Amino acid sequence: MPQSPFLREAQARGLIFQCTDLEALDAAMLAGPITAYAGFDPTADSLHVGNAVSIMILRLLQKHGHRPVALMGGGTARIGDPSFRDEARSLITAETIAHNIAGIEKSLRQFIDFSDGKALLTNNGDWLNKLSYLDLLQDVGVHFSISRMLSFESVKQRLDREQGLTFLEFNYSILQSYDFRELNRREGVTLQVGGSDQWGNIVSGIDLTRRTESKQVFGLTTPLVTTASGAKMGKSAGGATWVREEKLPIFEYWQFWRNTEDADVERFLKMFTDLPVEECERLGALEGAAINDAKKILATEATAICHGRSAAEEAAETARRVFEQGAATAALPEVNVAAATLDEGLPIFRLLQDAGLATSGGEARRLIRGGGARINDVVISDENLVVSSQDLQNGALKLSSGKKKHILVRPA
Repeated sequence: MPQSPFLREAQARGLIFQCTDLEALDAAMLAGPITAYAGFDPTADSLHVGNAVSIMILRLLQKHGHRPVALMGGGTARIGDPSFRDEARSLITAETIAHNIAGIEKSLRQFIDFSDGKALLTNNGDWLNKLSYLDLLQDVGVHFSISRMLSFESVKQRLDREQGLTFLEFNYSILQSYDFRELNRREGVTLQVGGSDQWGNIVSGIDLTRRTESKQVFGLTTPLVTTASGAKMGKSAGGATWVREEKLPIFEYWQFWRNTEDADVERFLKMFTDLPVEECERLGALEGAAINDAKKILATEATAICHGRSAAEEAAETARRVFEQGAATAALPEVNVAAATLDEGLPIFRLLQDAGLATSGGEARRLIRGGGARINDVVISDENLVVSSQDLQNGALKLSSGKKKHILVRPA
């Protein structure tokens, strides 16, 4: 059992999957604060719930007095991480990378305190973009074994499926290793944290730093988080669950956590909230209808970390009004439909599709036939119903799919 407060709590919360030398890392943390980093490749202009475990690890490091470093992959994004992917990522432009980095920095500031040097934001483009290829080969290439790189599980899986692995992608591990050494030189970073799919890359960085700097550094990975039903964390029918309000309304973020499966409640409370571990276990043990109260607490606490306590409580109150009172409220997500279109009238199945509650007209019709579609809290029985501006209530239509998905349609 680790003795350092960070490792004890991280282990109790289920945030640790592997560590290169847990005993030595524990001793280093007991000796004083360390600096640790996690990398974020800017493949989108916001982080999402799938990134939440890495973010929570950085938050926990900061809570226990260590200094977290968030590394933007401005350089490595020009290649794209091939780990456990079936095919190469599409290359993105420098302009897109810069735009995405700005959005990811905003995302991270929602979770981590970067004031007064308590945490650092860095960009590996600052050093990778300046590298001479020949200098890199001479300095770093000699320390990498091709046979060892081919033994990494992420590479083996790609090759076993007879999917091509380009020379461009093969360099990714070398550049990530270079990042670890560079951050050790610049900021004294001694720990890299990342998802379990990064194990091979992390170990390579540790080995490079040991060989060239004669220093011991560490790697720690977090588990791959899937739901009890096997779905990948953070994914839904509508796509990724983004952490920025510009990408996903706060109410929908709250609702994502509220829809957690019963079997995941305790685990997610431990991983994605700041509640004491004992309280997470108590809430997770609730049964029957009481587990829904635990889900509401999970939703509010997780949303408070991301968007602030006030916004989280407002989302919880919105949910209470919508689900318990059947009220339409301005806090619900909205879509606009041309006023002229509503004046003329349009079929309900098409409106459900336009509002994003169905991916096609056929799916909308099936939703109606199954009794799962409602307009202004009234079940829709006629799939050919024509909706017009005369159906507006307080200037909007409230559309519902099942009990948990609601949206307001307003004329534009």
